[in-house]
Amino acid sequence: MIDNPSLVEQQLKKNGYLKTPLEKGIHLPSAIQALKKEKNAVLLAHYYQEPEIQELADFLGDSLYLAKKAAEVEADIIVFAGVHFMAETAKIINPTKKVLLPDLKAGCSLADSCPPGDFSEFKKLHPEAVVVTYINCSAEIKALSDIVCTSSNAVQVIESIPKDREIIFAPDKNLGKYLIKETGRPMILWEGACIVHEAFSFDKIIALAKADPEAQFIAHPESESPVLEIAQYIGSTAGLLRYVQEDSSQTYIVATEAGILHEMQKKCPDKKFIPAPVEDDTCACSECAFMKLNTLEKLYNCMVHELPEIHLNKTLIEKARKPIERMLNLGTT
Repeated sequence: MIDNPSLVEQQLKKNGYLKTPLEKGIHLPSAIQALKKEKNAVLLAHYYQEPEIQELADFLGDSLYLAKKAAEVEADIIVFAGVHFMAETAKIINPTKKVLLPDLKAGCSLADSCPPGDFSEFKKLHPEAVVVTYINCSAEIKALSDIVCTSSNAVQVIESIPKDREIIFAPDKNLGKYLIKETGRPMILWEGACIVHEAFSFDKIIALAKADPEAQFIAHPESESPVLEIAQYIGSTAGLLRYVQEDSSQTYIVATEAGILHEMQKKCPDKKFIPAPVEDDTCACSECAFMKLNTLEKLYNCMVHELPEIHLNKTLIEKARKPIERMLNLGTT
């Protein structure tokens, strides 16, 4: 245990997480399960986490599912195995609960691509526009929004807006372009993107598909337009998982963060899943380095010390909660 407050502050500032010696012979999965029960804590985990963390989750899912579960849980502590904006969302929805994130440095390239100050100035250029923001953004950006969406419900959210209203969509330009095509609604796009979903190699995907013509190519809408144009199915993380369970094909090339392949293989043990290749020749698939910052050891220490904790001021929470509630109140699926 770390008893020195100043040492705790130093570790969190330096590492973004607490590092303490583990007891000899400790079995981390069992210890984490025991801590959840002892502390009345619930573990929410995204599909992009390491498999051993996915296996411990009380609720495993994509951003929409986890946002809904965060609004429903009755536990005293929410531990979010994901990235910073996800834990912030849980805190916004549950301001009186303690929300923990195993590593504070688990950020998001897409969220980072939309600085609040710059976006505020951008918004002023279009004062009559309805501001729709993808949930993959900071609390400050949510507070500047009219309604939030996820990749699962983005079409439904856009279609809920009166057709005579101008729309700003941020921060993901690739998802925005996809939504323009799907809904027929012109939108003003912020030029942000996810480095994970922009890493896919169009040429390598084509070559892989030619080598295995029976394989279905499926993709997340955060991918770039040329990649989406050759996809046989486009959907959110949950949508991709649902598709492979319902479709009759036996092999899939999957263009999203490779963490989802673990759950796909669990749901469909007799099917084959191939991560879509990326431009970088040093790695075979696209992984989010931020998502992978969370480990079993960090998760254990996080629950022992109930740190790092997500803190947001009351005014920011109140402003950011309204657009999230508007999304949840739509009854989106």
